[in-house]
Amino acid sequence: MARRGQQRDGRGGTATRERRPRDEEGIIPQLARAVREVEAAARRGRLRPSARTTFQVVALLVREERARVKADTTEGEAWRTEQLKRLDGVATILAKTAALDTSVIPLLGDDAEVTEDARILRREMYEAAGLEPLPLPGDRRRGGRPGPARDADDGAADEEEDRRPVPPSVVARQLANPFLEPDHEAAERRRPVVGRLSSWELLGPLFRAFEEGGASSCMDLPDPAAVATPDGLELMPHQARVVAAARAGHREFLLADEPGLGKTAQALLAAQVADAYPLLAVVPNVVKTSWAREARLWTPQHAVTVVHGDGEDVDGFADIVVVNYDILDRHVDWLADIGLRGMVVDEAHFIKNKTSQRSQHVLHLAERIRARIMRPLVMALTGTPLINDVEDFHAIWELLGWIDDKKPLGPLMRALEDTGLTPADRAFYPAARTAVIDLGIVRRRKVDVAADIPARRVADLPVELDDDATRDIRDAERRLARRLVRRYDAALAARLGEGVDVAGLPVDRGLVRQVAGWEREGADETAGENVFALMRRIGRAKAGLAADYAAQLSHNVGKVVFFAKHVDVMDAAEQTFARRGIRYSSVRGDQTRTARQEAVDAFVQDPDVAVAVCSLTAAGVGLNLQVASDVVLAELSWTAAEQTQAIDRVHRIGQDRPVTAWRVIASQTVDTRVAELIDSKAGLAARALDGSDAEVAAAVDVQLEALVSLLTRELEERAA
Repeated sequence: MARRGQQRDGRGGTATRERRPRDEEGIIPQLARAVREVEAAARRGRLRPSARTTFQVVALLVREERARVKADTTEGEAWRTEQLKRLDGVATILAKTAALDTSVIPLLGDDAEVTEDARILRREMYEAAGLEPLPLPGDRRRGGRPGPARDADDGAADEEEDRRPVPPSVVARQLANPFLEPDHEAAERRRPVVGRLSSWELLGPLFRAFEEGGASSCMDLPDPAAVATPDGLELMPHQARVVAAARAGHREFLLADEPGLGKTAQALLAAQVADAYPLLAVVPNVVKTSWAREARLWTPQHAVTVVHGDGEDVDGFADIVVVNYDILDRHVDWLADIGLRGMVVDEAHFIKNKTSQRSQHVLHLAERIRARIMRPLVMALTGTPLINDVEDFHAIWELLGWIDDKKPLGPLMRALEDTGLTPADRAFYPAARTAVIDLGIVRRRKVDVAADIPARRVADLPVELDDDATRDIRDAERRLARRLVRRYDAALAARLGEGVDVAGLPVDRGLVRQVAGWEREGADETAGENVFALMRRIGRAKAGLAADYAAQLSHNVGKVVFFAKHVDVMDAAEQTFARRGIRYSSVRGDQTRTARQEAVDAFVQDPDVAVAVCSLTAAGVGLNLQVASDVVLAELSWTAAEQTQAIDRVHRIGQDRPVTAWRVIASQTVDTRVAELIDSKAGLAARALDGSDAEVAAAVDVQLEALVSLLTRELEERAA
């Protein structure tokens, strides 16, 4: 906690000093000075190791201080705004430094290793600011052992370092069921297999077996069987095969289907037939809301809870717990103690760096589950092909219990022994590859199951904006709705005469539409707070999340087309791609014809250009981008026709793969309503396009309907 007025002396004690002016207190001045020094060093040339360490520590502290400022309820809103503005200034200099020396960009990643030098510098900067350092996952506790697990005799460890929140409802669950019966057969599966291969180094040959490739990367799956699904939902045959395998007793899956083939539904229904509850889903933040929605859709009889922040709103009795990687460190302790029987890790390539804290926490949880029950359901979901950087799959195979840090375990070791071969035999490699695949690797491409899925479809990806962005957008919605209410009240009073209490009257639906029409006719894209400005504000708030998802797709499937309506949204997306080291081309309305063609050619012909960032209006027609089969729609169109035209840049004659368009929608905002309006008016109730090129008969005035929804909601809330 803050200790203003104190500062460490050179002997480890504290020395009293005069209180500094308020803008010089705290950690931010420390960060500002440090980041300017690093930027100056970057301008002189490539950063030295000490400067790289400072760069990483400043980035860590900016995130921590931003979270602390947002959570501080003891100060006023003006103070929080000013502090966040100062932190944004530091972050801007970090970005400039990264542009000068791009080798530091990986240090900004959540999975970047925090070295001991960085930990020491971080602590020193906190102390110089007169603050107690916040606990950092992996800080050494008493006994000298880093990592998520605690020693049994660790009671004397620093109380602040070991404090992690436990949601109240989780405590209630633990009190209701204090004794989790262990599965004594679990240890049997983990006993080492002793045989002729015991003295061989086998992990290297196993990885090499995959680097050499093979005919298939998919285990034999049973025929699809009938699976109970909610009314109106039906599994595609390739999905039903995985669920059938789980029903038959298979419990570990590396589900590596290409994006768009429904891995989430497969995992949820596999957990249902395996009765793998409580089930934990560890997912990227950008798909956390989507996971919860899919769980409620496919398995509505099983309650789902989403962990946010410190988890105050968690339902401790839920069957399905969804948590994102970024906050897993805060919750790993209670998650390990609630008796999980299943675990799904989405975008599992996020744990490829075993030294990162998130990888260690995920592996720790899997280990705790397997130590308690014989065969839990453990599923790693990723769209990354197995033949690229196969050693990155070490952590995933360890998650699934197939190997440990040094050797194959149980079933895999027995399968290798059964081959009768050793790594000295050429035939060992295809046999070893088959042995690993048979443990549970499932890899299907869109083209492999093209008969199962539509040739062209739109999949909605709901995302949660951060608290400040959501609050800002909801405030803007209310301001617009209240202005509409004032116009409505004035029109109703003019109709009924002065003195009538219009607030107490039933809602006049006809007048609502008339007022919405007046607002629509008087609004334009350059005016102040109107429906256009509101949707642009939502687009800016979604830009980073949409770009993050496009980056994931590019890593999984190759080239991706990213569409946005507004230039500032395109700018924000391109900044995200640059920070992540992803090459992109940009197709905009202000380009010459020659420059635009050069951008398209770069995307189509250069294998290293992974993303085409396109203006929805400028690139929505006349371009051929069929080298990609995935499209990200970062902003909603006002008509389905405009959306379809954008998708048709990819879904063209000659496209030999099914096309998936991922439509990013901001939850808890008018964005959701606009998406519903577009679909209902265009007859896209299932959001699945049939591949026809027929245009929607007439453009729908979605702006008008969105305004009607805002005004109606505000009037109904007033009446209630």
